[in-house]
Amino acid sequence: MLVLVTGAAGHIGGHAVAELLGAGHDVVLTDLLPVHEPRAVRVHTGDLQDPDLVRKAMDGVDAVVHLGAIPHPNVPDPSALFAENCHTAHRVLEEAGRAGVRRVVAASSMSAVGLAWSPVPASPAYVPLDEQHPSLVRDPYGLSKVVLEEVARTAHRRYGTDVVSMRFPFTGAGDRLDEFVRACAADPAGQRHDLWGWLHTLDAATAIRIALEADVTGAHVVNVTAPDTTSALSSAALMATHHPGVPLRSAVTGHATLFDTTACTDLLGFTPRRTWRTTEGES
Repeated sequence: MLVLVTGAAGHIGGHAVAELLGAGHDVVLTDLLPVHEPRAVRVHTGDLQDPDLVRKAMDGVDAVVHLGAIPHPNVPDPSALFAENCHTAHRVLEEAGRAGVRRVVAASSMSAVGLAWSPVPASPAYVPLDEQHPSLVRDPYGLSKVVLEEVARTAHRRYGTDVVSMRFPFTGAGDRLDEFVRACAADPAGQRHDLWGWLHTLDAATAIRIALEADVTGAHVVNVTAPDTTSALSSAALMATHHPGVPLRSAVTGHATLFDTTACTDLLGFTPRRTWRTTEGES
């Protein structure tokens, strides 16, 4: 396939591009920052709010990976962040539909649930937390991801575009991941709103490729997380200390993730397996 990757200069973007090229796909790349990838068919540098740029980038592509967005709410103007993320999501999905693109994989976020960036203490209604969990969103970034998922459903209804919106937690590898794990060891409470979730960036890239290649129709939202938490403490102990009284819908043993990834396994046939706890999980 010829795949357009937005946000190609980002942390996940670089790994996703390498994964797609390694699987034999061709890529068209966009980002606000210059992307240096000589194997790309085309590279477009500019803002995804620019309709001409998006239309040119979309020309001739078979599928889209939409990663381009402001990735956190720590900005001076939260309304501008919300507007930009929603605008770019709609621009990309709308132009994909108009161009007849049949498959889009979009980076949503666990922030769509509303825990991760909550400005007040918050707990989930239950764990393992699945895609049907009610929204607790209080921040502009998480709200923009809720809108992204609805834009994806709208694109499917309007144009028949098949869309997989992937809810990623913190995603990292190497030093970035090591630092996150060390921060959890020093202060587990600091990641209570993340439910100590994470994902190895290589697994994120693989999940994106598989979602592009899978025989899937419709508009779907899937949790994609590592099989374990970032903490050396047991998952049960973490919940008892930091989210007491939250119901367990199924048994959570050892260091198992507190997110339900059944939909990812059932829909895509993919389950992330990398863990920071073993040599095999490090890279």
